Amino acid sequence: MNDLDPTLQCVFQTVLDRNPGEAEFHQAVREVLESLNVVVARHPEYVEGSIIERLCEPERQLMFRVPWTDDQGNIHINRGFRVEFNSALGPFKGGLRFHPTVNLGIVKFLGFEQIFKNALTGLPIGGGKGGSDFDPKGRSDAEVMRFCQSLMTELYRHIGEYTDVPAGDIGVGGREIGYLFGQYKRITNRYESGVLTGKGLSYGGSQVRTEATGYGTVIFAREMLATRNLELSGRRVIVSGSGNVAIYAAQKAQQLGAQVVACSDSGGYVVDEDGIDVDLLRQVKEVDRGRLTDYAAQRPRATHHTEGNVWQVPAEIALPCATQNELDGDAAKALVANGVIAVAEGANMPCTPDAVSILTENDVLFAPGKAANAGGVATSALEMQQNASRDSWHFDHTEQRLDQIMVDVHKRCAEAADTYGQPGNYVAGANISSFMQVADAMLAHGVI
Repeated sequence: MNDLDPTLQCVFQTVLDRNPGEAEFHQAVREVLESLNVVVARHPEYVEGSIIERLCEPERQLMFRVPWTDDQGNIHINRGFRVEFNSALGPFKGGLRFHPTVNLGIVKFLGFEQIFKNALTGLPIGGGKGGSDFDPKGRSDAEVMRFCQSLMTELYRHIGEYTDVPAGDIGVGGREIGYLFGQYKRITNRYESGVLTGKGLSYGGSQVRTEATGYGTVIFAREMLATRNLELSGRRVIVSGSGNVAIYAAQKAQQLGAQVVACSDSGGYVVDEDGIDVDLLRQVKEVDRGRLTDYAAQRPRATHHTEGNVWQVPAEIALPCATQNELDGDAAKALVANGVIAVAEGANMPCTPDAVSILTENDVLFAPGKAANAGGVATSALEMQQNASRDSWHFDHTEQRLDQIMVDVHKRCAEAADTYGQPGNYVAGANISSFMQVADAMLAHGVI
């Protein structure tokens, strides 16, 4: 880790003291602050206005109980969360995550990252995040519906198209968004399409939203490679995860001529030397809600592994698309030893600080999640735009918009890194560019 400027060290210590036990949040804040040493040296107005202290404290934190009844009539109590972190650039925007690991610290880490990710898109959206420790895995549609309706019965009073616009995340797909939207409409007596994104196409959803995070990650990787006169075509790629982000990252990589040979889930990883069959993977994971063992059983050259992890598979491009801190220092060393040339984070903070250091020290192109996976929230903002204008765009038009947004995100990161003397450092570039955009807006708004 880099040493912090004394002012930033004081801010970080306050974060530690005020938020005990929230390791992921501490990690996310530290990573941003390390990039800001050079910024505060040039811009004392940010220190004088206490911008960084204000950025590290959410505007609002909500936690509430979510009671629901299963199909056997048993009553369960989960916790719901919504952290509305920063609205300097627009209404709070960020997904809802349903997973047993969700707690306030996880949601704060995700919400903090969302501020900067959203700023990088250049679109008028602030940062927030939410979710619950509810696990939809193995639950019936009726159980998921009852849970979503209970959660929205509390959440509805805090959201709105000009206030806070949730979307999906891990465990929250089209099914869950549909139940949440239906309950919001029922309670408020308003058909407010822009209150949630990730909706079905039949009631205000956007083309490409499903594919956007994975597609955007690969587009960012393409732009990074181009800075070294390299292409994705012909490259060997591995992807972690096998959910929405991983599936569509694999699809876009294949569209650009790469060979995706491995992906993973919580039960292990699969290697398919014929190239991952994305259509089969979608059928197994999204339709059948099965496991990668089911995929391997239907592919003659695919092998399933439970020992080790997917990062041991030789590849030139690695796309971590599962969850936070999944790629550690040992995994990074394995990637380097196997000749990796680029890593782009499709998930939020999937690489540990040790892993990031190892990759960058070995001249591996590295794209942090707040930049590389910004395509998802960017397309959510495009969905909001369509809802506001009562319009609907074709797939090709929306995909072109996504492509251009990701090209611009890459450009912002690269230019900020160059301006502040760290060429090629996408972590610094992403943090500096997004921070300055939010900070300038906060200064303009006064002390609020």
